[in-house]
Amino acid sequence: MEMSHRSKVFQGIVDEAEADLRELMNIPANYKVLFIQGGATLQFAMIPMNLMKNGVADYIVTGNWSNKAYAEAKKFGTINLVASSKDKNYSYIPDVSDLPISEDADYVYICENETIHGTTYQKLPNTKGKTLVSDQSSMFLSKPVNVENYGLIYGGVQKNVGPAGLAIVIIREDLIRTDLDEKVPTYLRYDIHADNASLYNTPNCWAIYVCGKVFKYLKNLGGLEAMNQLNIEKAQPLYDFLDNSKMFRGTVAKEDRSLMNIPFVTESTEMDAEVVAASKAAGFDNLKGHKSVGGLRASIYNAMPKEGVEALVEFLKEFEAKHG
Repeated sequence: MEMSHRSKVFQGIVDEAEADLRELMNIPANYKVLFIQGGATLQFAMIPMNLMKNGVADYIVTGNWSNKAYAEAKKFGTINLVASSKDKNYSYIPDVSDLPISEDADYVYICENETIHGTTYQKLPNTKGKTLVSDQSSMFLSKPVNVENYGLIYGGVQKNVGPAGLAIVIIREDLIRTDLDEKVPTYLRYDIHADNASLYNTPNCWAIYVCGKVFKYLKNLGGLEAMNQLNIEKAQPLYDFLDNSKMFRGTVAKEDRSLMNIPFVTESTEMDAEVVAASKAAGFDNLKGHKSVGGLRASIYNAMPKEGVEALVEFLKEFEAKHG
């Protein structure tokens, strides 16, 4: 895939990938689709650098990734924390129906699915007319979304769509500014990427190619409605087990549970470690919770088949029978 990104062959690849993504997500014509290197973390800075006309933005912090974005944005302006679930270790989504939105806020920011803490928004915040920006990295293309509810959606592709090193940004055209501070690096300007159709420099050709293949797969599957139904059916057995187990329990409020990331714990860190060791011996990997929270976590992104979740549930049942 290290072909010339100026070639007709690659132009066809990137054009077809964009067209398929637009069809999958029903992206309106007044939104640009940008393929940008650097992953989701780079967007923590690009968003405030590009969107803050007034130098003010409101952030809702519901976990590790929204907190990192909040901290990064503080480098570029006045960033207001309008809601947080830190008081209960980010185990729920706060009430976002009537937030103290700043009158001069350029946008309101959320991480719609928190990978580490396993929470997701069932209802979008009332931004009181302000632009909503959403990090959808760990839920991207896992279910339908109404793009018009957002000013900007972005996602690092490595969870559900393709190899790491690429972020997809879907941005409403009126938000793409040309009057940025001249100190903003050229590559970090959305207008540069939009004007050059994501080909300002050599893009992540391989990742775009793979994403295009995944878009085709999702279309053939029946679209995002079909993918969402599969994800619901896949998560249910594990949540049902956790709700009825005497050894394991989920850590997230039921109404805010993610279909992508399911964190859970036993009664002690020692027992958690025993479960991780036993799971590895049984052929399961990555069941250990993120280092910042500990415990256990099953990440069951689009590519994880239902059979994988069912096998995990059987393993956990057997572990509980032996150690309970």
